Amino acid sequence: MSNVLLITIRRLRAPLILIILIFALSTVGLTLVPGLDDNGRPWRMTTFQAFYFVTYTATTIGFGEIPHAFTDEQRLFATGIIYLSVIGWAYLLAALLNLVQDKGFQQAVTSSRFRRSVAGLGEPFYLVCGLGDSGMAVLRALDRLGYRFTALDKDERKIQELEIQGFSSDAPGLVADARSPETLAEAGLLRSECKGVLTLCDDDETNLAVAISASILRPGLSVIGRADTATTAVSMNSLGTYRVINPFREFGDYLGLAMRAPDTFRLMSWLTSVPGAYLFPSSPTRIPAAPGHWIVCGHGRFGKEVIAAVRQGGFTADVIDPAGARVEGFRSIRGYGTDIDALRNAGAETACGIIAGTDDDTANLAIALTARRLKPDIFVIIRQNQQTSNLLFNRIGANMTMVPSEIVANQCIAALRTPLLADFLDVVRNKDDLWAYSLSERLRTVVGVEAPRFWSMTIGRADAPGLLEVAKRMSRPISIGDLTRGPGHHDDRLLCVALMAVREGATIELPHDEFELSRGDQLLFAGRSDAERSQHILMSDASMAAYALEGRIEADSWVWRTIERVRNR
Repeated sequence: MSNVLLITIRRLRAPLILIILIFALSTVGLTLVPGLDDNGRPWRMTTFQAFYFVTYTATTIGFGEIPHAFTDEQRLFATGIIYLSVIGWAYLLAALLNLVQDKGFQQAVTSSRFRRSVAGLGEPFYLVCGLGDSGMAVLRALDRLGYRFTALDKDERKIQELEIQGFSSDAPGLVADARSPETLAEAGLLRSECKGVLTLCDDDETNLAVAISASILRPGLSVIGRADTATTAVSMNSLGTYRVINPFREFGDYLGLAMRAPDTFRLMSWLTSVPGAYLFPSSPTRIPAAPGHWIVCGHGRFGKEVIAAVRQGGFTADVIDPAGARVEGFRSIRGYGTDIDALRNAGAETACGIIAGTDDDTANLAIALTARRLKPDIFVIIRQNQQTSNLLFNRIGANMTMVPSEIVANQCIAALRTPLLADFLDVVRNKDDLWAYSLSERLRTVVGVEAPRFWSMTIGRADAPGLLEVAKRMSRPISIGDLTRGPGHHDDRLLCVALMAVREGATIELPHDEFELSRGDQLLFAGRSDAERSQHILMSDASMAAYALEGRIEADSWVWRTIERVRNR
């Protein structure tokens, strides 16, 4: 507020001085102009009477002539006061209008409001830098998960978009350069409630600067950063960044996974999707099996990752690029994918698939349409760069649409949901299709076709006080199956699946119901939200845990539990 007040005083200094001078001269003048009282005797106004008259006259209220009727000299002077006050107030009003329209003043007001909003956050929140397609997708997912956030972006339109997104809670946003440590501090980086930073700007320099500031100002804070180049990725990793996401590398990895193991790709996409996303059909569109010939349109950072995926998939390929970039092991053709002659030269009429992967959505759509004219059944993988093109990409009917911004957002959400989920995804990535298909069907049977909830816990006093209290009195060890019993009904089973257990650094994937638990074990579950709530009750409430594990009702109060122990003795 101090900045706002300082700017206001500085910009209104001249009109305010003029108003003060008008009031002062008018007050002094009225005390000097002679008048007559009701008896016709000479009379002059006191300073207070003069100031009072000027106050209600200059503000156009006008009560009348007090305490006595004015002489013509006094009325003449009062007329001058009226005209002077009109000039003064008009000048002040014009200055106020200019002040309100001033960009510096607006920024100061916005910054002040933003700081107050951040200061009022009394619950955990995330700081998000960069509100492109990836950033907005992350904010929507955070809102669905019930997390609060603050946002920074240099584009004023992106910050204004926060107000029309319909988030469930207030979304503080500021137009500012995230490279400034002071700006990050204003956005809540130094607050204990800040649980992580996501820097998803389109500029690698900005993302690296945010990661550096976070590592210095808040050592140990989880930072998720986007890096479009290998150099930036290496620098972020050296800072200890929790997760570094290269959209081009992620795109290539996903494409390679889709080529080699479509069911694994389907499971990975489902597990990393935003809350509420649906599982792909049980018979997803499959990429033609190797060997075969592909056409890759577009080179550069993105094209290199795609070409590597095609090579790892066991396919041959021709690369169409305007610069005619040479690619080792593949034939390079100078031209555009929208050119029918270039596509014929690349063998589009016999190729099994084409990848429209330029950074221009219009060009990618044209490539897909042209390829389908040459070969209607060609497998089309198309890259969508902008979310605003959704309608066209949905209508074109490509076999697979890759949206790098969605991939980045999904990776961020997977990392934020629970740290163990990212480790489990690394396990899934290395599994075969049969394993992935079996897990997909098992999850679909338990939770339906929507993306499941994920939660993790540690068998310890912090996460499981009630469970440990009951475990001390049991004659058998507690197993994974015990944690899936309904706390309200002994024979009910919670709609959840144990995905992973971690014990002393060792990972046990999909532990069975008989798996015996030990103190310190970390567990990752997937299931419905009501199952998560029920399991939390079972872990924290000793009486509920006793009923779920042993089928007996345990006294709630300390007095009755003491009486029960005495009776048992």
